[in-house]
Amino acid sequence: MSLSETRRPSKEKIRPDWISKTAIGLVLGFALALALVGLFAWFGPGGIEARDKYQFNMWLVAPIWLSVVSLVYLFHSAARALLWLGGANLLAWALLLLLR
Repeated sequence: MSLSETRRPSKEKIRPDWISKTAIGLVLGFALALALVGLFAWFGPGGIEARDKYQFNMWLVAPIWLSVVSLVYLFHSAARALLWLGGANLLAWALLLLLR
């Protein structure tokens, strides 16, 4: 019995689409982070007129963006990542533009 016979075959191989997932996460993640921070800026505490909220809004973009970029690898394929993040972007930007 050889070593390759003793290993169990994996059900799914690692998909080679990590470059496209990374690009989708970077571009659509940034757009989603901007839309979500925009919603928070308009409808968060103090509304858009709160002067002490500008710095917080600016720094809030990075953790949201990096969270999306890191979670994009949990999608089964790049196409699913594109569909889900594209839909989330459409929804977030539509809410921002309609409710503003």
